[in-house]
Amino acid sequence: MAQRAWLGTLFHNRKTQLLLVNSLTFGLEVCLAAGITYVPPLLLEVGVEEKFMTMVLGIGPVLGLVFVPLIGSASDHWHSSYGRRRPFIWMLCLGVLLSLFVIPHASSLASLFALNTRPLEIALLILGIGLLDFCGQVCFTPLEALLSDLFQEPDNCRQAFSMYAFMISLGGCIGYLLPAIDWGGSFLAPYLGGQETCLFSLLAVIFLSCVLATLFVTEEAATQGDVLDGPALKDASLKPSPPPCCSCHLSRSSCLLQARRMMQALRNLCTLVPRLHSLYCRIPKVIRRLFVAELCSWMALMTFMLFYTDFVGEGLYHGVPRAKPGTDARRHYDEGVRMGSLGLFLQCVTSIFFSTIMDRMVKQFGTRAVYLASVVFFPVAAFIMCLSHSVTVVTISAALTGFTFSALQILPYTLASLYHHEKQVFLHKYKSKEEEDAAQLDKKSAFSKGLLSSQKLPYQNGHAGSLFSSSSSSSSPPAASSALCVSSSCDVSLMVMVGESDSVASGRGICLDLAILDSAFLLSQVVPSLFMGSIVQFTQSVTAYMVSAAGFGLVAIYFATKVVFDKSDMAKYSV
Repeated sequence: MAQRAWLGTLFHNRKTQLLLVNSLTFGLEVCLAAGITYVPPLLLEVGVEEKFMTMVLGIGPVLGLVFVPLIGSASDHWHSSYGRRRPFIWMLCLGVLLSLFVIPHASSLASLFALNTRPLEIALLILGIGLLDFCGQVCFTPLEALLSDLFQEPDNCRQAFSMYAFMISLGGCIGYLLPAIDWGGSFLAPYLGGQETCLFSLLAVIFLSCVLATLFVTEEAATQGDVLDGPALKDASLKPSPPPCCSCHLSRSSCLLQARRMMQALRNLCTLVPRLHSLYCRIPKVIRRLFVAELCSWMALMTFMLFYTDFVGEGLYHGVPRAKPGTDARRHYDEGVRMGSLGLFLQCVTSIFFSTIMDRMVKQFGTRAVYLASVVFFPVAAFIMCLSHSVTVVTISAALTGFTFSALQILPYTLASLYHHEKQVFLHKYKSKEEEDAAQLDKKSAFSKGLLSSQKLPYQNGHAGSLFSSSSSSSSPPAASSALCVSSSCDVSLMVMVGESDSVASGRGICLDLAILDSAFLLSQVVPSLFMGSIVQFTQSVTAYMVSAAGFGLVAIYFATKVVFDKSDMAKYSV
């Protein structure tokens, strides 16, 4: 008993909880860095043309742009015994694990179902790559929301996201190094197979162990109360629990009602586009300003990161990527790509360093100064890379961009958490709109009549970051039992995703706004992939990559000065 109590105390420790959550951050980044790095050669090997290969790599970000806000909104309104974040995290992690199995075994799976295996192999490979990229990147959104739920105070939140950025950088380092090891000649090869199978099996083991760590995360039960205690449902707290004799009738009615709602939800899938438009347009001004600054900053950074190795291989080493293997031009290009990979690896190392000292820097200089310095620093480094022909100078400049990378992984999320922690200051206009909507929804008493019992769900950890105000329901006396007779977590989230019920969708949680910020990251990958090839072809110089990155960085500086950092900015920018 004493040992069990000691273990319970250990797992409920704040630092332990932080490590448990961020272990999954580490696992996700290892899989994304190693998997996506190893994917292009696999696609070229099975016969996919290079122009189509870049389109395949864009499947994940494009799907993420569509589903990230929907998943974020659904997570804010989900309620279950496992909390509102972890069910979505586990569902997306299942997709990652499936992709880690499909990618290395695409050829074997194709041979089981078809005689002409090549088309099916390509299709399975594309499916696995899209699944890995989509599920891996989207999974960060509920993970960030879980961190914000567990560490709500501004100082604690900043420390939590500093650890988050540290784990992302560490995972990137490990992920970039794993494909460089000759696993085919290792002691694991006789048991796991060749290079691809061995690498992806190792990734699956690492990722599964990180996912299992989240089972010990104590996600607060307050999230359930957030949904039940909203003003739209406050009349339900005055209703007595149904008598036992009606339980069979209610059970039968609930099943019919659930079936009807499911059919209605399926019919309303056509409202997906209007729902997306609503989620993206009804954004508080403080979040909108932060989103634009994030988008420009990430477009600058991703333009650099996506094309840096090609810039070094062609621009500095004067190699030719389409030259025949074994020629001097191809050898120079391959050497440049390896040096470019070293620069990106050093960027991750620099990011790890700044992640460890970011909290101290913010306390010393303030969030505004650190954020603006990181945004200003990037175009300076990019211009140095444009003008210098020294491999050493360019590599050092690339490594120092880790400061910007680290800041973008920490400070925007802590600002979003600050906005939601002090809603009455930063989100007061949006909050009043919610209250008006709630007052109208209270008139629709049929939604709540007889559906909820009068007992209010307790707050397990004492955190009260509710989505709705709960002024009236808090004073109602508890009844003998509490249960949802009709509405389930599936009903609520499905209605949120397809826009069936305004009563559910009227609340705004932090996961939705974190999803909006993550959309900036996803969009920053799509835009450079679409246009940079044409720009380089027009200018006939790979230096255009770095010039474009520097240009995006200059635009980011302007919008970064418009971000709301504290209460004084609210009046300055008339937000």
